[in-house]
Amino acid sequence: MEASASGNLSGRRPTTERPQGLSRRGLLMAAAVTAGGAVLDFGDVSVAEAANTPMTSTTSTTSATSMTPITATSPDGTNRITLSLVGGALQWSVKRGGRTVLNPSALGLVLSDGTELGTRDVSVTSYQHWTNDSTWTPVFGRNAMIRDHHQEMRWNLRDGTSGVNFSVQLRAYDTGVALRCVLLDRGSTTISDELTTWVFPDNTTIYSARDEDAYSPVAPDAIPYTGTSSTDNGNLSDLPLLVTLDSGLFATVCESSRVNYPRSMVSSVTGAGAGSGVGNTLKTYLMKKSARSSGTTQNTTTVTTPFATPWRVLVLGDEAGDLIDNAELVLNLAPACALPDTSWIKPGKVFRCELSTAAGTQGVDFAVARNLDYIEYDAGWYGPEFTTTDATTPISAIDLPAVINYATSHGIGVFLYVNRIAATDPDTLFALYKSWGVAGIKLGFINDGTQAMTNQIIAWAKTAAKHELLIDMHDDVRSWGYERTYPNWISLEGVRGNEQFPTAANNVLLPFARNVGGPMDYTICYGQSRDRTTNTHQMAMAAVYYQPLNFLYWYSKPSAYANAANWPGLAWFDAIPTTWDESTTVAASLGEYVAVARRTGRTWFLGAMNNENARTIPLPLDFLDSNTSYTATIYADGTAGTTPYATPTVVSTRTVTSATTLDVTMTSAGGQTMILTPVSTATDHSGQQQGPGL
Repeated sequence: MEASASGNLSGRRPTTERPQGLSRRGLLMAAAVTAGGAVLDFGDVSVAEAANTPMTSTTSTTSATSMTPITATSPDGTNRITLSLVGGALQWSVKRGGRTVLNPSALGLVLSDGTELGTRDVSVTSYQHWTNDSTWTPVFGRNAMIRDHHQEMRWNLRDGTSGVNFSVQLRAYDTGVALRCVLLDRGSTTISDELTTWVFPDNTTIYSARDEDAYSPVAPDAIPYTGTSSTDNGNLSDLPLLVTLDSGLFATVCESSRVNYPRSMVSSVTGAGAGSGVGNTLKTYLMKKSARSSGTTQNTTTVTTPFATPWRVLVLGDEAGDLIDNAELVLNLAPACALPDTSWIKPGKVFRCELSTAAGTQGVDFAVARNLDYIEYDAGWYGPEFTTTDATTPISAIDLPAVINYATSHGIGVFLYVNRIAATDPDTLFALYKSWGVAGIKLGFINDGTQAMTNQIIAWAKTAAKHELLIDMHDDVRSWGYERTYPNWISLEGVRGNEQFPTAANNVLLPFARNVGGPMDYTICYGQSRDRTTNTHQMAMAAVYYQPLNFLYWYSKPSAYANAANWPGLAWFDAIPTTWDESTTVAASLGEYVAVARRTGRTWFLGAMNNENARTIPLPLDFLDSNTSYTATIYADGTAGTTPYATPTVVSTRTVTSATTLDVTMTSAGGQTMILTPVSTATDHSGQQQGPGL
């Protein structure tokens, strides 16, 4: 269960203030509700649970159509998110360090009866603000402790035409800002569109990608038109969305705490947007179809109110590497862990076996030898996945009980792949798998997008948790922080990974874009001849990417590594964990290179990855403990081969301290990794030098 602790709480109880024109009676009513700690229940998640603070509703209004804006300011004063009411319409804007991130941008909701909340005739009924400073302990993550330190501002509002009461909530953290809407009236409401826009300054570049395509740098109004007859069509890009600003700032657009609501994308808007920035405007787009697949179209979203929309999030940084370090903002905005016992949830490394009994037992032996935690039987273990709806009977080539028993007796867990068409009765299926001794499930072709698919994904995660099963959801799924709420949902795909053997340029963008949103199942291919990178580049992924369930040696088998002397990277993968006590980005240049260091106990693991341009970069080791010497076991690219894959990995050791700066040389599509162990506890990770892995 997630543990939390409060630090110095400044104004933890919301302060409710009266706007111009609000009656004293209305103000007292609002304060009374706040003092009572009212919780507006959204069914699965309440406002208080999602926001960690109570909120209020009130019945009085003010006729003012323009008011003094409210601004939530981050504790360090750097980030500011402002809500304005101009001519009866709502706008929001964002600054970091005095530099504009978003110009005044529209926000609001369209209801199915045509009501537009936020665009006109809006009045403020009450105003609240407070600061929260607390910490919580994730079940697994990038860091052992997460601080939730933010200022929140809220306007409770009324639409003058329809009488609908709603709220806009702003939060400012040192790591970024977020905004969401809450429908306050009790009952049922149908939402047909979201009006939130993102008006960026001139000369902004966004990195657009849909599904598992490569990222393309384009202007905000130039997202390519994509879609098929069975998917959403338009100038659409998936989230997380990487943004670079002409001022030198960096941002990643994400969403958090999506419940009973469709997944969002962003679309290009030409000649639109509040205030300046025509041509620089993106609009939030609510998906109506499931990505990459046919299914029921949902043009509207019906919810029980009170109801909170997902947080619209901007992870911010002065440098590209800040985006990696600030990614936990998405988790801070998500509901706290819903599981009373999480002791059975174990992150780890996975090896995929070929589809036979012998391959399964060999996989277990390989897992034991290579310090892995799980083996997996992927698609086909119960028959052709797109025509077989019964995932309870293995093919004749696999004696599954024997493999599970063998794995369990050796301390190795077993994952089973299941296509979504065989998961129509998850409670029965998952209960059966639990009775077999299965540790986790990898669900395939989970192409979310609609409200129904959001709810189905959450239901799968909850049902898996009921039976103490880990779950990894594959294909076009995007994260929204729910691995905090159901930490058995340990990973998901939604990434251009090694199933496509992408370019090194793709790989070095992922930490700033897709991986900011949450865990990703990339599938590392070490020693795979189809790689378009060096083996050391593949090794670095285990430190650079946040992957609490890390599939290693993808498309390979144990016999490929029978002569371990040819594969010095085995020692690196043996040693590296998948969950961390501390993480920091050491160096980064967007689209060119990235280096990340992560610590478990007293040992640091550092990975550096390069695009197609060979280079040497200085890496200061000032993240190490001072007054301590470390043994650095370094795995570096050797002399470049005829292809990146043919480039050898060369191992060396040296003693370093926090005052050391290393010159890290990487070939084209290359990388470098190192294990940094205090000298008093150093162990030999070096292995032997490697020739081309053939």
